[in-house]
Amino acid sequence: MSRPTPRAGSRTSADRLARLLNLVPYLLARPGIEIAEAAGDLGVSERQLREDLELLWVCGLPGYGPGDLIDMAFDGDRVTITYDAGIDRPLRLTPDEALALVVALRMIAETPGVANREAVERALAKIESAAGDLAGAPVEVRLPGDTARVRELRAAVEGGRALRITYYTAARDETTERVIDPLRMLMVGGRAYVEAWCRRAEAVRLFRVDRIDAVAVLDEPAVAPPQARPQDLSDGVFRPSPDLPLITLRIGRGERWITEYYPCERVERGTGDEWVVSLRVTDLGWARRFVLGLGPDVTVVAPAELAEQVRAQATAALAAYATPAGDPAVAAVTQ
Repeated sequence: MSRPTPRAGSRTSADRLARLLNLVPYLLARPGIEIAEAAGDLGVSERQLREDLELLWVCGLPGYGPGDLIDMAFDGDRVTITYDAGIDRPLRLTPDEALALVVALRMIAETPGVANREAVERALAKIESAAGDLAGAPVEVRLPGDTARVRELRAAVEGGRALRITYYTAARDETTERVIDPLRMLMVGGRAYVEAWCRRAEAVRLFRVDRIDAVAVLDEPAVAPPQARPQDLSDGVFRPSPDLPLITLRIGRGERWITEYYPCERVERGTGDEWVVSLRVTDLGWARRFVLGLGPDVTVVAPAELAEQVRAQATAALAAYATPAGDPAVAAVTQ
């Protein structure tokens, strides 16, 4: 038995995937078919068919051991599938699957930062054509946040215009006005951002769209300096570094979600159901507001400065409600 010789060839990934999904059941129904005949039936060249067979040879079930992969036997120019790895019928989408694909592609087409929107739209057109009446189903696709603002910012980015924005910075709990030169729109963690050169900070900054209170498109082009480069956000927006403040908290069972939502440097079991977690924060002001919003199952272990800030603000808040300063709620969030 000899394997087909792989050759280079041009094809789209979508077309090839569709062909591969239908190829195995086609061959199963025609054991010993000549490759030339099969190529004619499938509307491809013999070279393309041999390349597809070569790829199928290394496809199969998870585990991907020899006994899990699609196998075939060759007798001259004839081919027979000897193991199908469960791909024994042509792919047919159910109505729900087809509608899910349409919705997903519509969402991707509207997502900021999509590099090749034209390719997405072409794929969507093909799926909608195949889905028939389902494509017109009354399903509205919306992105998180202010979609009107996203569209406005995306138009400015694509038009190469500078922007004046009023922006709320949560880490410092302040609102500022600044002029930015947009570089790109993108979606990270389900939130829309505009990445831009900030003339005030003289650096590349990432602005969350839902924290932009006002935006004005300026009558001047966006001109970022040569050193302005998009950041690598493959690991998320927040990237902890050793120069950022490290805080340590003792948390109860109800607050363990912190360890999944935030990058923690250390997570240890404490007494009972308690965990002790350490994480980097942008500044202690943000950490103070973060801890105060968590509730009584969180205790600040370190640094002492943060514990004092939390204690002082909790005491002031309770005083505003004429609550005695010795209330257990104050002690619950600090040591």
